[in-house]
Amino acid sequence: MFPPGLPGLALLLLRASVAIALVVECYGRQRDLSGWIQAAAILVSLASSLGYLTPVVAVMDLVLHTLIWSCLGIGSAAAATTISLDAIALALLGPGAYSIDYYRFGRRQVILPPP
Repeated sequence: MFPPGLPGLALLLLRASVAIALVVECYGRQRDLSGWIQAAAILVSLASSLGYLTPVVAVMDLVLHTLIWSCLGIGSAAAATTISLDAIALALLGPGAYSIDYYRFGRRQVILPPP
């Protein structure tokens, strides 16, 4: 769940991709969206890019995208599919070694005392 090296870097890029997609979607439609959706999008994007509670935040990202698309329509079916698949992949794969989750829940050495 917390791979280092190139797989960890790939997960970092995937988190950034999901966060940027949400920010771009909200920025492009900011006149049509309410303030609470924009604030939620900023918070979810920030949490996603930092790797904080990544599986939960990836699902929240997908929910926000779905909410925006249901209210304002889908601009491109290909882009919507790509964004959805990225968010689902991130929710299933986890944050990687370069995240806040790694420092909170990552690998730890457990030393058991002798019986």
